[in-house]
Amino acid sequence: MTIQVTQKAAQHIQRALEKDGGVGMRFGVKTVGCSGLSYTFERALEASPDDEIFESRDVKVFVKKSDLLFLDGSTLDFERKGLNELFKVENPKAAATCGCGESFTIEDNN
Repeated sequence: MTIQVTQKAAQHIQRALEKDGGVGMRFGVKTVGCSGLSYTFERALEASPDDEIFESRDVKVFVKKSDLLFLDGSTLDFERKGLNELFKVENPKAAATCGCGESFTIEDNN
């Protein structure tokens, strides 16, 4: 099981943690959007027993064990486009994304 972070994403996470505190970034999924699932990103204040912790480029990424089914193998990147800033996820498990790019589906192997 892996979650990777690009250099740009790691720098953004480190700056946010220096400014607002915390021990890392929480990366997950929630049910929403046109395609069914959406990524979530928030500051992690502490680890919970339900977390898998991944360390990449000196930052910690916390993922609920139940979310790993959808996120394993993902790479987090960070992008600035004009005034917009956003995390981009390269997720090998995503079978399709919606037109807005904020939700995705996974392939059902059953």
